[in-house]
Amino acid sequence: MTSSMVVPVIDVQNDNFKELWPAMVLAIKTASFIALDTELSGLGNRKALLAECIEDRYKAICNAARTRSILSLGFACYKKLENKDDDTYLVQVYNLTLLCSEEYVIEPQSVQFLVQHGFDFNKQYAEGVPYLRGNDRRVDAHGMNMRMLFVELLRARKPLVLHNGLIDMVFLYQCFYAQLPDKLGTFTADLSQMFPAGIYDTKYATEYELRFAASYLEYAYKKCKLDNSKSIEAGGGGRHLFLEFCKYSAPLSNYVDYRPCLAGFSPDGLLNVCQRFSAYGWCPNGSQCPLSHDTDLIIQHDEKEKKKKRKRKRKNSSQGKVEGAPKSKQPHMELKQDQVIPDKDTKPPPLTELVDGAQAQIPESDEKMETKVETKVEEGNGVREPQAVSADEEMKTDKEVERNGVSEPQPLATPDAEKKEESKRKKLEGGTHRAGFDAFMTGYIFSYAATLTERVGKPPSAESWLPECLNKVYLSGKSVPMQIVKSTFSKSFKAHLHKMDVVWGKGVVSKVEGTV
Repeated sequence: MTSSMVVPVIDVQNDNFKELWPAMVLAIKTASFIALDTELSGLGNRKALLAECIEDRYKAICNAARTRSILSLGFACYKKLENKDDDTYLVQVYNLTLLCSEEYVIEPQSVQFLVQHGFDFNKQYAEGVPYLRGNDRRVDAHGMNMRMLFVELLRARKPLVLHNGLIDMVFLYQCFYAQLPDKLGTFTADLSQMFPAGIYDTKYATEYELRFAASYLEYAYKKCKLDNSKSIEAGGGGRHLFLEFCKYSAPLSNYVDYRPCLAGFSPDGLLNVCQRFSAYGWCPNGSQCPLSHDTDLIIQHDEKEKKKKRKRKRKNSSQGKVEGAPKSKQPHMELKQDQVIPDKDTKPPPLTELVDGAQAQIPESDEKMETKVETKVEEGNGVREPQAVSADEEMKTDKEVERNGVSEPQPLATPDAEKKEESKRKKLEGGTHRAGFDAFMTGYIFSYAATLTERVGKPPSAESWLPECLNKVYLSGKSVPMQIVKSTFSKSFKAHLHKMDVVWGKGVVSKVEGTV
């Protein structure tokens, strides 16, 4: 049983942006780390986004960022309270509705997905905070606008936390920073200077550090929340995670949207869990699926399966049987930059996805790409029985997986059953799909992982919260992450150097080896 909480999310749009500016900047400056999430108008060619060559993959994302836009930006500021015995954070969450002032592509599939999850396009076009992509214009250099808010984020020198964050970072660079460089090495070199406190990817942390059975955002968040609650109830030694929220009074209270996080429950009888949704965070039948898509039930089901597996293992051990090490427990190989190994050698098995917009029979969202495996990794206990996955089923994207995305409905249920299931689904989702709340969930995963590190006797150093995850970004279908480092062969982008002068003042960025 997890505890319930209500998360206040401050809605920011054009008519209150300047009013909320001081509060947003103060939250950024005083935070211990900042979690970000975006909603996008599209991604373009899905197949290119999963190209085998990471350089080609980067070029495809750049093309999308130059022609599409960020519709909504969420950020959660987590401030660690040092006067508390446990790891307690004061959390402030903002959800910004944005409107690109230039022409941009918006994909029908993205519109469908976002509308299904409550995104208000009327509000976006009427009240979105305007911004221009690419390099600075004269009007951007002063005043309160999105580009200057991003400058405040850089000046704060806080760790940046994302979930499957490569696409997010490319879009943030293009929309609020400068024109994207053509080379991936230049891009990562720029990022290493932009965020000197480090970049963390909670999808990488979930798969390679926490080692959960699934790594889509909602699953990872609720699993962390459940494990933290169990640890508190057990009363064991070590540190635990607690959150506090600001109490907003007028006029700020007028802009707060309170998002409930209902406690998980333990129903009696058989858990009718949808295995596809359990494994991938997505089901082709959507709301008409007769089985449960409730993430709390899925986690409880996984816990029962894990206990059964441990019991079988103890029984086999007592009988002298020896179980081989599962493939999911192969050592994680860290390679040098730009070195690639075959997908079959991954640990845990990489989520592999076949994406081809031309052959898709189901709508694709505008969200970040996530690949899917045909086996679901059990938490430190091998794998489940594989499920047959068609190519069409695999053609989904990461943020759609994270947000319980649905495809075209298929008539698998009677009208009465469909109506009942639709009502149940709405109750379970609780309307939590938005960039601000997703940023909150991302920050929770990160803070729990950092607390867990302390609990096992490895306090984080002053330089890193999670040393093993520092500057490592998850790559779909790859066994190793993308390293955010400046190599001896990469040059800084000229637009980046100009922007650094704006952020820190001329001459602050010293000893640049070259520009492109």
